[in-house]
Amino acid sequence: MTDPYRAAAVSSALVVGRRFGLPADAAEVLHERSNVLVRMGPVVARVPATTRLLRPDATAWLERDVALSAYLTERGVRVVSPAADPPAGPHFAEGLPVTLWHWTPHDPDHRHGPDETAGSLARVHAALRDYPGELPSRGPVDELLDTVTRNGSLLDGFADRIRAETERLAELLPSGQVQALHGDAHPGNLIETADGPCWLDFEDTWRGPLEWDLAILARQGGPEFLAAYPGEADEAVLATCTQLRSLFAVAWRFLIAQRFPQRFPHRLAEARAAAVEYFS
Repeated sequence: MTDPYRAAAVSSALVVGRRFGLPADAAEVLHERSNVLVRMGPVVARVPATTRLLRPDATAWLERDVALSAYLTERGVRVVSPAADPPAGPHFAEGLPVTLWHWTPHDPDHRHGPDETAGSLARVHAALRDYPGELPSRGPVDELLDTVTRNGSLLDGFADRIRAETERLAELLPSGQVQALHGDAHPGNLIETADGPCWLDFEDTWRGPLEWDLAILARQGGPEFLAAYPGEADEAVLATCTQLRSLFAVAWRFLIAQRFPQRFPHRLAEARAAAVEYFS
């Protein structure tokens, strides 16, 4: 069964690849969920897929991803780096934005332990403390509120509750002690290269409390990952960020169900169950 999100993303990637003389005829699709990744020789094109439901115009997120990754690369922090020749973009083809990245050889089966993951994330955080670029100040809060506004009908009757809960949690987030964050710092966004651990996917970056990244690290890695982080977390802020991330995951499940209604019909039932569990 054809997935129109995947098909559109691959087509856009190939158009951009041919525009810059990349070997598009030998392209390989590496990933096809939140974003579609298409390798063309030494370059990987990244195109929104499921994230199109969350961000109809993803240009600003992709620009931040490129800018932050370039900043870290220039400071010797291991991250997947944006392409320079051809330029990283975003480029546009067939209505979709496309960014270009250096192909980074890595071990896809390697799983980093808590010490490696937390230590490398701490180095990213240290390098980002002085990041001068403009970033959102309410990242996931505004995304959730925008999602409810645009996609309320997809949230299966939970839109008003998600909006109210988002606004409640937003009031609990601190306004001080914030900095540029990874934004989606789960272990799946850390790959193992010949030079060591390497972070990728900074498109969710925002200027917020470190506890946001740490909440994601603990929620999707485990408490041992949080324990390995070389720094103290404010327990109240961490609890708020953990709740906010859980709420974000509830909304995200409904969007995934929208993308794959026939291929994965159980997704909607899972989304409903997650929402009921969160609000129970």
